[in-house]
Amino acid sequence: MENQKKTFAITTPLYYVNDVPHIGSAYTTMAADAIARFKRLEGNAVLLITGTDEHGQKIQRTAEEKGISPQSQCDKVAASFDSLWQKLNIQYDRFSRTTAARHEAIVKEFFQRVWDNGDIYLAQKQGWYCVSCEEFKEKRDLVNDGYCPIHTNKKAEWRDEENYFFCLSKYQTQLEILYETQEDFIQPRSRRNEVLNFVQQGLQDFSISRVNLDWGIPVPTDPKHTIYVWFDALLGYVTALLDPEDEPTLEKALARWWPIDLHLIGKDILRFHAVYWPAMLLSAGISTPKKVFGHGFLTKDGQKMGKSMGNTLDPVALLDRYGADAVRYYFLREIELGQDGDFNENRFVDVLNSDLANDLGNLLNRTLKMANKYCNNQSPNLKGEQIPAENPLKEIGMELSDRVTVAYNKLNFSEACKEIIHLVTNSNKYIDQQAPWSLYKQGKQAEVEEVLYSILESIRLSAYLLSPITPDLSSQIYQQLGFKIDFNQPSSFEPNINFDVHKSWGSLPPLQPLGEAKPVFLRLELPEESPL
Repeated sequence: MENQKKTFAITTPLYYVNDVPHIGSAYTTMAADAIARFKRLEGNAVLLITGTDEHGQKIQRTAEEKGISPQSQCDKVAASFDSLWQKLNIQYDRFSRTTAARHEAIVKEFFQRVWDNGDIYLAQKQGWYCVSCEEFKEKRDLVNDGYCPIHTNKKAEWRDEENYFFCLSKYQTQLEILYETQEDFIQPRSRRNEVLNFVQQGLQDFSISRVNLDWGIPVPTDPKHTIYVWFDALLGYVTALLDPEDEPTLEKALARWWPIDLHLIGKDILRFHAVYWPAMLLSAGISTPKKVFGHGFLTKDGQKMGKSMGNTLDPVALLDRYGADAVRYYFLREIELGQDGDFNENRFVDVLNSDLANDLGNLLNRTLKMANKYCNNQSPNLKGEQIPAENPLKEIGMELSDRVTVAYNKLNFSEACKEIIHLVTNSNKYIDQQAPWSLYKQGKQAEVEEVLYSILESIRLSAYLLSPITPDLSSQIYQQLGFKIDFNQPSSFEPNINFDVHKSWGSLPPLQPLGEAKPVFLRLELPEESPL
Protein backbone atom coordinates (compact mmCIF):
# COMPACT_ATOMS: atom_id res chain seq x y z
CA MET A 1 0.00 0.00 0.00
CA GLU A 2 2.85 2.37 0.91
CA ASN A 3 4.35 1.93 -2.56
CA GLN A 4 1.07 3.03 -4.16
CA LYS A 5 1.07 6.38 -2.40
CA LYS A 6 2.24 9.51 -4.15
CA THR A 7 5.85 10.13 -3.15
CA PHE A 8 7.37 13.36 -1.88
CA ALA A 9 11.12 13.64 -1.19
CA ILE A 10 12.52 16.72 0.54
CA THR A 11 16.04 17.54 1.70
CA THR A 12 17.72 19.96 4.05
CA PRO A 13 21.34 20.82 3.23
CA LEU A 14 23.89 18.26 4.36
CA TYR A 15 25.39 20.43 7.07
CA TYR A 16 29.13 20.95 7.30
CA VAL A 17 30.68 19.44 10.44
CA ASN A 18 33.45 21.92 11.16
CA ASP A 19 31.35 23.20 14.10
CA VAL A 20 28.21 22.46 16.10
CA PRO A 21 24.83 23.38 14.56
CA HIS A 22 23.67 26.99 14.69
CA ILE A 23 20.21 28.57 14.59
CA GLY A 24 20.33 28.91 10.79
CA SER A 25 20.67 25.15 10.42
CA ALA A 26 17.80 24.66 12.86
CA TYR A 27 15.63 27.11 10.88
CA THR A 28 16.07 25.25 7.59
CA THR A 29 15.42 21.91 9.24
CA MET A 30 12.25 22.93 11.10
CA ALA A 31 10.85 24.35 7.85
CA ALA A 32 11.65 21.12 6.02
CA ASP A 33 10.08 19.08 8.81
CA ALA A 34 6.89 21.16 8.71
CA ILE A 35 6.35 20.64 4.99
CA ALA A 36 7.20 16.92 5.34
CA ARG A 37 4.61 16.58 8.12
CA PHE A 38 2.02 18.39 6.03
CA LYS A 39 2.68 16.11 3.06
CA ARG A 40 2.29 13.07 5.35
CA LEU A 41 -1.03 14.48 6.57
CA GLU A 42 -2.15 14.66 2.94
CA GLY A 43 -1.49 10.93 2.65
CA ASN A 44 1.77 11.03 0.70
CA ALA A 45 4.69 8.67 1.19
CA VAL A 46 7.33 11.14 2.40
CA LEU A 47 11.12 10.94 2.60
CA LEU A 48 12.77 13.71 4.63
CA ILE A 49 16.54 13.69 4.18
CA THR A 50 19.01 15.53 6.37
CA GLY A 51 22.58 14.79 7.32
CA THR A 52 26.16 15.97 7.31
CA ASP A 53 28.83 16.85 4.76
CA GLU A 54 32.06 15.52 6.28
CA HIS A 55 34.97 15.80 3.83
CA GLY A 56 37.34 18.60 2.87
CA GLN A 57 40.29 20.63 4.02
CA LYS A 58 38.34 22.63 6.58
CA ILE A 59 37.43 19.43 8.46
CA GLN A 60 40.99 18.15 8.27
CA ARG A 61 42.41 21.43 9.65
CA THR A 62 39.77 21.69 12.40
CA ALA A 63 40.57 18.15 13.53
CA GLU A 64 44.33 18.86 13.49
CA GLU A 65 43.82 21.98 15.61
CA LYS A 66 41.91 19.89 18.16
CA GLY A 67 44.42 17.04 18.07
CA ILE A 68 41.83 14.47 17.00
CA SER A 69 41.23 12.45 13.85
CA PRO A 70 38.96 13.87 11.14
CA GLN A 71 36.57 10.95 11.65
CA SER A 72 36.33 11.70 15.38
CA GLN A 73 35.55 15.34 14.56
CA CYS A 74 32.83 14.22 12.12
CA ASP A 75 31.31 11.69 14.52
CA LYS A 76 31.15 14.20 17.35
CA VAL A 77 29.56 17.01 15.33
CA ALA A 78 27.19 14.73 13.40
CA ALA A 79 25.91 13.50 16.78
CA SER A 80 25.31 17.11 17.89
CA PHE A 81 23.14 17.70 14.81
CA ASP A 82 21.15 14.55 15.48
CA SER A 83 20.70 15.53 19.13
CA LEU A 84 19.41 18.98 18.14
CA TRP A 85 16.97 17.45 15.66
CA GLN A 86 15.56 15.26 18.45
CA LYS A 87 15.07 18.35 20.64
CA LEU A 88 13.39 20.19 17.74
CA ASN A 89 11.04 17.27 17.13
CA ILE A 90 12.36 16.68 13.59
CA GLN A 91 10.95 13.50 12.04
CA TYR A 92 13.63 12.83 9.47
CA ASP A 93 13.64 9.56 7.54
CA ARG A 94 17.29 9.43 6.51
CA PHE A 95 20.43 10.96 8.04
CA SER A 96 23.02 11.00 5.24
CA ARG A 97 26.73 11.08 6.11
CA THR A 98 29.26 11.53 3.35
CA THR A 99 31.86 9.43 5.21
CA ALA A 100 29.66 6.32 4.81
CA ALA A 101 31.10 3.52 2.67
CA ARG A 102 27.87 3.31 0.69
CA HIS A 103 28.24 6.97 -0.22
CA GLU A 104 31.73 6.43 -1.62
CA ALA A 105 30.35 3.75 -3.96
CA ILE A 106 27.70 6.18 -5.28
CA VAL A 107 30.24 9.00 -5.76
CA LYS A 108 32.64 6.76 -7.70
CA GLU A 109 29.90 5.46 -9.99
CA PHE A 110 28.63 8.99 -10.62
CA PHE A 111 32.17 10.27 -11.28
CA GLN A 112 32.70 7.47 -13.80
CA ARG A 113 29.52 8.41 -15.67
CA VAL A 114 30.61 12.03 -15.95
CA TRP A 115 34.15 10.97 -16.88
CA ASP A 116 32.85 8.63 -19.60
CA ASN A 117 30.80 11.52 -20.96
CA GLY A 118 34.00 13.50 -21.48
CA ASP A 119 33.08 16.23 -18.96
CA ILE A 120 36.14 15.98 -16.66
CA TYR A 121 39.63 17.15 -17.56
CA LEU A 122 42.95 17.93 -15.87
CA ALA A 123 44.29 21.52 -15.82
CA GLN A 124 46.27 23.97 -13.72
CA LYS A 125 44.25 26.09 -11.29
CA GLN A 126 45.46 29.42 -10.00
CA GLY A 127 43.42 31.66 -7.75
CA TRP A 128 42.37 32.88 -4.32
CA TYR A 129 40.85 30.11 -2.23
CA CYS A 130 38.66 30.37 0.89
CA VAL A 131 39.09 27.24 3.00
CA SER A 132 35.93 27.99 4.98
CA CYS A 133 33.82 28.19 1.80
CA GLU A 134 35.81 25.38 0.14
CA GLU A 135 35.68 27.60 -2.94
CA PHE A 136 37.90 29.65 -5.23
CA LYS A 137 37.04 33.36 -5.19
CA GLU A 138 37.35 36.02 -7.85
CA LYS A 139 39.72 38.80 -6.72
CA ARG A 140 36.95 41.35 -7.24
CA ASP A 141 34.81 39.45 -4.72
CA LEU A 142 37.36 39.69 -1.91
CA VAL A 143 37.09 42.47 0.69
CA ASN A 144 39.48 44.32 2.99
CA ASP A 145 42.59 43.50 0.99
CA GLY A 146 42.04 39.79 0.44
CA TYR A 147 39.44 38.52 2.92
CA CYS A 148 36.45 36.36 2.06
CA PRO A 149 33.21 38.44 2.00
CA ILE A 150 31.38 35.66 3.91
CA HIS A 151 34.12 34.62 6.34
CA THR A 152 35.45 38.10 6.99
CA ASN A 153 38.02 36.86 9.53
CA LYS A 154 39.53 34.41 6.99
CA LYS A 155 42.05 35.67 4.46
CA ALA A 156 41.87 33.89 1.12
CA GLU A 157 44.88 31.70 0.28
CA TRP A 158 46.67 31.78 -3.08
CA ARG A 159 46.60 28.40 -4.81
CA ASP A 160 48.51 27.23 -7.87
CA GLU A 161 47.88 23.53 -8.34
CA GLU A 162 46.77 20.83 -10.71
CA ASN A 163 43.03 20.06 -10.44
CA TYR A 164 40.43 18.08 -12.29
CA PHE A 165 37.66 20.28 -13.68
CA PHE A 166 34.03 19.70 -14.55
CA CYS A 167 32.84 21.18 -17.88
CA LEU A 168 30.16 23.44 -16.46
CA SER A 169 30.40 25.78 -19.45
CA LYS A 170 29.19 22.97 -21.71
CA TYR A 171 25.80 23.04 -19.94
CA GLN A 172 25.11 26.79 -20.22
CA THR A 173 22.36 26.40 -22.83
CA GLN A 174 20.77 23.35 -21.19
CA LEU A 175 20.59 25.16 -17.86
CA GLU A 176 19.02 28.22 -19.46
CA ILE A 177 16.41 25.95 -21.07
CA LEU A 178 15.77 24.30 -17.68
CA TYR A 179 15.17 27.68 -16.00
CA GLU A 180 12.92 28.81 -18.84
CA THR A 181 10.79 25.65 -19.09
CA GLN A 182 10.54 25.06 -15.32
CA GLU A 183 9.89 28.57 -14.03
CA ASP A 184 9.43 27.42 -10.45
CA PHE A 185 12.62 25.31 -10.40
CA ILE A 186 14.29 28.07 -8.34
CA GLN A 187 12.24 29.73 -5.62
CA PRO A 188 11.50 32.35 -4.48
CA ARG A 189 11.54 34.57 -7.56
CA SER A 190 14.27 36.83 -6.14
CA ARG A 191 16.60 33.81 -5.93
CA ARG A 192 15.68 32.79 -9.46
CA ASN A 193 16.67 36.22 -10.70
CA GLU A 194 20.04 35.96 -8.91
CA VAL A 195 20.79 32.67 -10.64
CA LEU A 196 19.68 33.90 -14.06
CA ASN A 197 21.96 36.94 -13.71
CA PHE A 198 24.89 34.73 -12.68
CA VAL A 199 24.39 32.27 -15.55
CA GLN A 200 23.91 34.99 -18.15
CA GLN A 201 27.42 36.31 -17.35
CA GLY A 202 28.81 33.05 -18.75
CA LEU A 203 29.59 29.86 -16.84
CA GLN A 204 33.15 28.85 -16.00
CA ASP A 205 34.29 25.26 -15.53
CA PHE A 206 34.90 24.49 -11.86
CA SER A 207 37.48 22.49 -9.96
CA ILE A 208 36.34 19.12 -8.57
CA SER A 209 39.55 17.78 -7.04
CA ARG A 210 42.35 18.75 -4.68
CA VAL A 211 45.89 17.47 -4.21
CA ASN A 212 47.69 17.09 -0.89
CA LEU A 213 44.41 16.36 0.87
CA ASP A 214 43.87 13.03 2.57
CA TRP A 215 40.39 13.60 3.99
CA GLY A 216 38.01 12.70 1.19
CA ILE A 217 37.22 10.22 -1.57
CA PRO A 218 40.10 9.53 -4.00
CA VAL A 219 39.51 10.29 -7.68
CA PRO A 220 38.90 6.83 -9.21
CA THR A 221 41.09 7.53 -12.25
CA ASP A 222 43.91 9.28 -10.34
CA PRO A 223 44.11 8.44 -6.60
CA LYS A 224 46.66 11.16 -5.80
CA HIS A 225 43.75 13.58 -6.25
CA THR A 226 40.85 13.79 -3.80
CA ILE A 227 37.32 14.61 -4.97
CA TYR A 228 36.48 18.17 -3.98
CA VAL A 229 33.78 18.58 -1.37
CA TRP A 230 30.87 19.85 -3.51
CA PHE A 231 31.15 17.14 -6.17
CA ASP A 232 31.08 14.65 -3.30
CA ALA A 233 28.63 16.35 -0.92
CA LEU A 234 25.72 16.94 -3.31
CA LEU A 235 25.62 13.21 -4.03
CA GLY A 236 24.81 12.63 -0.36
CA TYR A 237 21.21 13.33 -1.34
CA VAL A 238 21.32 10.41 -3.79
CA THR A 239 22.95 8.03 -1.31
CA ALA A 240 20.17 8.81 1.17
CA LEU A 241 17.55 7.48 -1.26
CA LEU A 242 18.86 3.92 -0.81
CA ASP A 243 16.97 1.59 1.48
CA PRO A 244 19.28 0.00 4.09
CA GLU A 245 19.26 -3.37 2.34
CA ASP A 246 19.91 -1.93 -1.15
CA GLU A 247 23.13 -2.47 -3.03
CA PRO A 248 24.70 1.03 -3.32
CA THR A 249 24.23 1.71 -7.03
CA LEU A 250 22.79 4.71 -8.83
CA GLU A 251 20.10 2.53 -10.39
CA LYS A 252 18.91 1.38 -6.97
CA ALA A 253 19.14 4.87 -5.45
CA LEU A 254 17.15 6.54 -8.21
CA ALA A 255 14.47 3.84 -8.51
CA ARG A 256 11.72 5.17 -6.24
CA TRP A 257 12.26 8.64 -4.80
CA TRP A 258 14.02 10.46 -7.62
CA PRO A 259 13.64 13.20 -8.74
CA ILE A 260 13.72 14.92 -5.36
CA ASP A 261 10.72 17.23 -5.04
CA LEU A 262 12.37 19.95 -3.00
CA HIS A 263 15.87 20.96 -1.94
CA LEU A 264 15.43 23.47 0.91
CA ILE A 265 18.63 25.46 1.47
CA GLY A 266 20.04 28.77 2.67
CA LYS A 267 20.62 31.35 -0.04
CA ASP A 268 24.41 31.20 0.50
CA ILE A 269 24.61 27.78 -1.20
CA LEU A 270 22.10 28.54 -3.94
CA ARG A 271 24.64 28.50 -6.79
CA PHE A 272 25.82 24.99 -5.96
CA HIS A 273 22.27 23.59 -5.92
CA ALA A 274 20.73 25.59 -8.77
CA VAL A 275 23.68 25.67 -11.20
CA TYR A 276 26.41 23.13 -10.44
CA TRP A 277 24.11 20.32 -9.27
CA PRO A 278 21.69 20.23 -12.23
CA ALA A 279 24.64 20.45 -14.66
CA MET A 280 26.36 17.50 -12.97
CA LEU A 281 23.14 15.49 -13.14
CA LEU A 282 22.62 16.33 -16.82
CA SER A 283 26.18 15.15 -17.52
CA ALA A 284 25.47 11.84 -15.75
CA GLY A 285 22.22 11.35 -17.68
CA ILE A 286 20.04 11.87 -14.61
CA SER A 287 16.94 14.09 -14.48
CA THR A 288 17.09 17.25 -12.38
CA PRO A 289 15.28 17.86 -9.07
CA LYS A 290 11.88 19.53 -9.22
CA LYS A 291 12.56 22.58 -7.05
CA VAL A 292 15.33 24.41 -5.17
CA PHE A 293 14.17 26.91 -2.54
CA GLY A 294 16.73 29.31 -1.07
CA HIS A 295 15.61 30.94 2.17
CA GLY A 296 17.00 34.08 3.76
CA PHE A 297 19.38 34.72 6.64
CA LEU A 298 18.57 35.27 10.31
CA THR A 299 19.58 38.25 12.39
CA LYS A 300 19.33 38.83 16.14
CA ASP A 301 17.89 42.07 17.48
CA GLY A 302 18.35 43.54 14.02
CA GLN A 303 22.06 42.69 13.78
CA LYS A 304 23.96 40.07 11.83
CA MET A 305 24.97 37.20 14.13
CA GLY A 306 28.60 36.16 14.58
CA LYS A 307 31.02 34.81 17.14
CA SER A 308 33.22 37.86 16.72
CA MET A 309 30.24 40.06 17.69
CA GLY A 310 29.34 37.82 20.62
CA ASN A 311 25.67 37.73 19.64
CA THR A 312 25.10 34.20 18.38
CA LEU A 313 21.85 32.46 19.30
CA ASP A 314 22.37 28.97 20.70
CA PRO A 315 19.49 26.79 19.46
CA VAL A 316 19.96 24.30 22.30
CA ALA A 317 19.66 27.03 24.94
CA LEU A 318 16.62 28.45 23.16
CA LEU A 319 14.92 25.04 23.12
CA ASP A 320 15.82 24.31 26.74
CA ARG A 321 14.23 27.61 27.79
CA TYR A 322 11.06 27.58 25.67
CA GLY A 323 10.48 24.15 24.11
CA ALA A 324 10.23 22.88 20.54
CA ASP A 325 6.71 24.04 19.66
CA ALA A 326 7.42 27.62 20.72
CA VAL A 327 10.65 27.78 18.70
CA ARG A 328 9.07 26.17 15.63
CA TYR A 329 6.04 28.45 15.75
CA TYR A 330 8.00 31.69 16.16
CA PHE A 331 10.43 31.14 13.31
CA LEU A 332 7.86 29.78 10.88
CA ARG A 333 5.15 32.31 11.74
CA GLU A 334 7.27 35.44 12.10
CA ILE A 335 9.60 34.99 9.13
CA GLU A 336 8.36 34.67 5.59
CA LEU A 337 10.47 31.86 4.16
CA GLY A 338 12.69 33.37 1.49
CA GLN A 339 13.06 36.70 3.28
CA ASP A 340 15.67 37.54 5.90
CA GLY A 341 14.24 37.40 9.41
CA ASP A 342 15.02 38.55 12.92
CA PHE A 343 14.97 36.95 16.37
CA ASN A 344 14.09 39.20 19.28
CA GLU A 345 13.36 37.56 22.61
CA ASN A 346 10.76 40.13 23.68
CA ARG A 347 8.93 39.69 20.38
CA PHE A 348 9.27 35.91 20.72
CA VAL A 349 7.54 35.86 24.11
CA ASP A 350 4.83 38.31 22.99
CA VAL A 351 3.94 36.31 19.86
CA LEU A 352 3.79 32.98 21.66
CA ASN A 353 1.73 34.32 24.55
CA SER A 354 -0.69 36.12 22.26
CA ASP A 355 -1.31 33.37 19.71
CA LEU A 356 -0.83 30.09 21.55
CA ALA A 357 -1.24 30.75 25.29
CA ASN A 358 -4.00 33.39 25.24
CA ASP A 359 -5.93 33.04 21.99
CA LEU A 360 -5.75 29.28 21.44
CA GLY A 361 -4.90 27.72 24.80
CA ASN A 362 -7.26 29.80 26.97
CA LEU A 363 -10.06 29.43 24.43
CA LEU A 364 -9.80 25.63 24.54
CA ASN A 365 -9.63 25.57 28.33
CA ARG A 366 -12.69 27.74 28.96
CA THR A 367 -14.75 26.06 26.22
CA LEU A 368 -14.00 22.55 27.50
CA LYS A 369 -15.02 23.59 30.99
CA MET A 370 -18.33 24.89 29.63
CA ALA A 371 -18.83 21.67 27.65
CA ASN A 372 -18.23 19.72 30.84
CA LYS A 373 -20.79 21.82 32.68
CA TYR A 374 -23.43 22.29 29.97
CA CYS A 375 -23.05 19.14 27.80
CA ASN A 376 -22.10 16.39 30.25
CA ASN A 377 -18.42 16.55 29.19
CA GLN A 378 -19.27 15.50 25.64
CA SER A 379 -19.16 17.31 22.36
CA PRO A 380 -22.60 18.81 21.63
CA ASN A 381 -25.13 16.52 19.94
CA LEU A 382 -24.67 18.21 16.59
CA LYS A 383 -23.03 17.61 13.24
CA GLY A 384 -21.22 20.26 11.24
CA GLU A 385 -23.90 20.35 8.54
CA GLN A 386 -26.49 21.32 11.17
CA ILE A 387 -24.66 24.57 11.93
CA PRO A 388 -26.18 27.39 9.82
CA ALA A 389 -24.07 28.54 6.87
CA GLU A 390 -24.13 32.12 8.15
CA ASN A 391 -22.41 31.09 11.41
CA PRO A 392 -19.31 33.37 11.39
CA LEU A 393 -16.92 30.59 12.40
CA LYS A 394 -18.32 28.18 9.83
CA GLU A 395 -17.99 30.87 7.17
CA ILE A 396 -14.26 31.22 7.92
CA GLY A 397 -13.70 27.53 8.58
CA MET A 398 -15.27 26.15 5.41
CA GLU A 399 -12.57 27.66 3.20
CA LEU A 400 -9.72 27.70 5.70
CA SER A 401 -8.14 24.37 4.72
CA ASP A 402 -7.99 25.34 1.07
CA ARG A 403 -6.19 28.59 1.90
CA VAL A 404 -3.82 26.93 4.36
CA THR A 405 -3.06 24.10 1.92
CA VAL A 406 -2.08 26.64 -0.73
CA ALA A 407 0.14 28.41 1.81
CA TYR A 408 1.88 25.20 2.92
CA ASN A 409 2.48 24.11 -0.66
CA LYS A 410 4.05 27.51 -1.39
CA LEU A 411 6.19 27.09 1.76
CA ASN A 412 4.49 30.19 3.11
CA PHE A 413 4.26 29.05 6.72
CA SER A 414 3.78 32.61 7.91
CA GLU A 415 0.62 32.95 5.84
CA ALA A 416 -0.65 29.54 7.00
CA CYS A 417 -0.26 30.55 10.66
CA LYS A 418 -1.97 33.90 10.13
CA GLU A 419 -4.94 32.25 8.40
CA ILE A 420 -5.32 29.74 11.24
CA ILE A 421 -4.98 32.33 14.02
CA HIS A 422 -7.60 34.45 12.22
CA LEU A 423 -10.12 31.67 12.93
CA VAL A 424 -8.92 31.39 16.55
CA THR A 425 -9.21 35.15 17.09
CA ASN A 426 -12.74 35.17 15.69
CA SER A 427 -13.64 32.22 17.90
CA ASN A 428 -12.66 34.28 20.94
CA LYS A 429 -14.82 37.17 19.72
CA TYR A 430 -17.70 34.79 19.02
CA ILE A 431 -17.70 33.22 22.48
CA ASP A 432 -17.69 36.64 24.14
CA GLN A 433 -20.48 37.94 21.88
CA GLN A 434 -22.68 34.86 22.27
CA ALA A 435 -22.01 34.42 26.01
CA PRO A 436 -23.06 30.74 26.28
CA TRP A 437 -23.05 31.03 30.09
CA SER A 438 -25.82 33.59 29.79
CA LEU A 439 -27.74 31.50 27.23
CA TYR A 440 -27.54 28.52 29.59
CA LYS A 441 -29.05 30.52 32.43
CA GLN A 442 -31.88 31.44 30.06
CA GLY A 443 -32.53 27.75 29.35
CA LYS A 444 -31.46 28.07 25.70
CA GLN A 445 -29.69 24.69 25.50
CA ALA A 446 -29.85 24.41 21.69
CA GLU A 447 -28.18 27.79 21.29
CA VAL A 448 -25.55 26.87 23.90
CA GLU A 449 -24.70 23.69 22.02
CA GLU A 450 -24.45 25.47 18.67
CA VAL A 451 -22.01 28.00 20.14
CA LEU A 452 -19.89 25.37 21.89
CA TYR A 453 -19.83 23.06 18.87
CA SER A 454 -18.75 25.92 16.60
CA ILE A 455 -15.89 26.87 18.89
CA LEU A 456 -14.69 23.34 19.68
CA GLU A 457 -14.73 22.48 15.98
CA SER A 458 -12.83 25.65 15.10
CA ILE A 459 -10.22 24.77 17.73
CA ARG A 460 -9.98 21.22 16.33
CA LEU A 461 -9.49 22.42 12.77
CA SER A 462 -6.91 24.99 13.91
CA ALA A 463 -4.96 22.33 15.82
CA TYR A 464 -5.08 19.98 12.84
CA LEU A 465 -3.79 22.57 10.40
CA LEU A 466 -1.12 23.75 12.87
CA SER A 467 0.11 20.21 13.56
CA PRO A 468 2.96 20.34 11.02
CA ILE A 469 4.35 23.33 12.93
CA THR A 470 3.29 22.62 16.54
CA PRO A 471 2.85 18.82 16.72
CA ASP A 472 2.99 18.57 20.54
CA LEU A 473 0.43 21.33 21.06
CA SER A 474 -1.87 19.94 18.38
CA SER A 475 -1.68 16.44 19.87
CA GLN A 476 -2.65 17.74 23.31
CA ILE A 477 -5.60 19.65 21.86
CA TYR A 478 -6.79 16.67 19.85
CA GLN A 479 -6.57 14.39 22.87
CA GLN A 480 -8.53 16.85 25.03
CA LEU A 481 -11.18 16.85 22.29
CA GLY A 482 -11.46 13.07 22.67
CA PHE A 483 -9.34 11.82 19.77
CA LYS A 484 -6.75 9.05 20.26
CA ILE A 485 -4.29 10.75 17.96
CA ASP A 486 -0.67 11.80 18.38
CA PHE A 487 0.67 13.91 15.52
CA ASN A 488 4.19 12.75 16.39
CA GLN A 489 3.22 9.15 15.70
CA PRO A 490 2.02 8.77 12.10
CA SER A 491 0.98 5.19 12.90
CA SER A 492 -1.51 6.60 15.44
CA PHE A 493 -3.24 8.90 12.99
CA GLU A 494 -2.98 7.18 9.62
CA PRO A 495 -5.78 4.67 10.41
CA ASN A 496 -7.80 7.35 12.25
CA ILE A 497 -7.44 10.40 10.04
CA ASN A 498 -8.90 10.91 6.64
CA PHE A 499 -7.29 14.12 5.44
CA ASP A 500 -10.32 15.11 3.39
CA VAL A 501 -12.53 14.72 6.47
CA HIS A 502 -10.30 16.23 9.14
CA LYS A 503 -9.26 19.20 7.02
CA SER A 504 -12.94 20.15 6.66
CA TRP A 505 -14.78 22.34 9.15
CA GLY A 506 -17.57 20.31 10.78
CA SER A 507 -15.74 17.04 11.44
CA LEU A 508 -16.10 16.89 15.25
CA PRO A 509 -18.38 13.91 15.98
CA PRO A 510 -21.49 14.47 18.11
CA LEU A 511 -21.48 13.22 21.71
CA GLN A 512 -17.74 12.46 21.67
CA PRO A 513 -16.41 12.09 25.25
CA LEU A 514 -14.07 14.98 25.94
CA GLY A 515 -10.83 14.91 27.91
CA GLU A 516 -9.94 16.83 31.02
CA ALA A 517 -9.35 20.54 30.46
CA LYS A 518 -5.68 21.27 31.14
CA PRO A 519 -3.51 24.16 29.96
CA VAL A 520 -1.93 23.17 26.63
CA PHE A 521 0.49 26.09 26.35
CA LEU A 522 1.70 27.89 29.46
CA ARG A 523 2.42 31.60 29.25
CA LEU A 524 6.09 32.35 28.70
CA GLU A 525 7.99 34.72 30.94
CA LEU A 526 11.06 36.71 30.00
CA PRO A 527 13.93 35.91 32.37
CA GLU A 528 15.03 38.88 34.44
CA GLU A 529 18.64 38.02 33.74
CA SER A 530 20.65 36.17 31.08
CA PRO A 531 18.73 37.03 27.92
CA LEU A 532 19.54 34.74 25.02
